[in-house]
Order: sequence, then structure tokens, then C-alpha cells
Amino acid sequence: MKNKKLTVKIMIDIGMTACLLLLMPYSLLGETLHEWIGMAMFVLFIAHHILNRKWLATVAKGKYTLFRGVQTALAMIMFILMIGSMISGILLSDHIFGMVRIEGSYMMARQVHMFCAYWGLIIMSLHLGMHWNMAVIMVGRLFKQPSAVRKWIARAIAVILAVYGVYAFIKRQIGDYLLMKMHFVFYDYTESVLFFMADYLAVMILIAFIGYYAGLLMKKYKTR
Repeated sequence: MKNKKLTVKIMIDIGMTACLLLLMPYSLLGETLHEWIGMAMFVLFIAHHILNRKWLATVAKGKYTLFRGVQTALAMIMFILMIGSMISGILLSDHIFGMVRIEGSYMMARQVHMFCAYWGLIIMSLHLGMHWNMAVIMVGRLFKQPSAVRKWIARAIAVILAVYGVYAFIKRQIGDYLLMKMHFVFYDYTESVLFFMADYLAVMILIAFIGYYAGLLMKKYKTR
């Protein structure tokens, strides 16, 4: 039962990650689809917190290590970003919530939505990276015996994707969006949406890679 619940949690996290990735090519997929994917993200977000309600109940209890403190801070920031993204998304909606209108709120809602989307990409990727051990354990159970060769191949692939993620981060000017130097996302409509999403996936892998190894260092710090 415990393993099934863990599997469901991981599947929901994968679903949220997929939704976040699909939300980035906004104009390339169309407004209507963007809004429905946003709704799916919101439903998965609620399900995620319901399944993790025991963790939420222990936030104010127990001793805080560096790892736990950063992990909790990331979860809280992600919660705020998600709420900001949902509220601003509703105000910007032309389809699902088209009847909701607050005069003079459009530009502010647009900037908030963009800020939450890009920082959400970073924070969620860090969050996933710091929890990646769970995925590693589950994948390890698929094999009867551990393999050093398999481990190093997986690490090599992760490094290659992370290196490409640095290139994609610069190419897509994600740093400028995070710092709000650019207030509009510019799309090349001649580009395949698959190439666009591949670059953003590589950026997510890069940030998760950083989160994973930063988490390992934090756990070592605890033992000193």
C-alpha cells in the first residue's frame, strides 16, 4: 500500500512537471489549450497537497537540518508561485474564465503570470532534483542487481543533458525573463514546438541536476 501511494505521488509529480513544460510554449499551442493545461496543473497541484498532508502537518515540528530547511522553503515558495500563477491566469483567461474581469488588471496580471511561470520552472526543478533519490530508488527496484556500468551511463547522460541545458538557458534568454528584463515572451512561429519544449526540458534537467547534488551536499553537512 505504501509503495502504491509513493508511486501515485511520483506520477502526480511527473504530471505536474509535464504540465509545466507544456505551459511554456503558450502561443505555439494556442490560448484555449494553454488554459486547459493550466486547469490540469491546478487539479494535480491540489492532489499533490492532499497526498502530502501528513508532511504539511509536521512543518512546524521537529528539528530542522539545512536540507529540511531549504526543502521546506522551496515548497512554500512553489506554493506562493502556483497560487500567483492561478489567480493571474484566471484574470487573463479569455475562455474558461472569460467572465472574470477586473478593469485595469490585465498588464499587472500578465507580468505576475510570467514571473510566476518562469520562477515556477526553476523552483519546481530544484524541488524535483532534491527529491530525485526517490525516483532513483524506484528505478533501481526494476533491476535484480545493482550495476556500476548502468549507474555511470545514467550519470553521463545526466551531465550531457545538463550541459546542453546551460546552452538552452542562454539561447532562450531565460535569465532575462527571471529578472523581468523582458516583459513579453517572443516566439518563433516557424519553429517546431517539440524543439522549443526540448530546450526547456534540458533547462529543467540542468536545474534538477543542480538541486540533486546540492541536496547531497546539504545532507553531508548534517552529519558534521
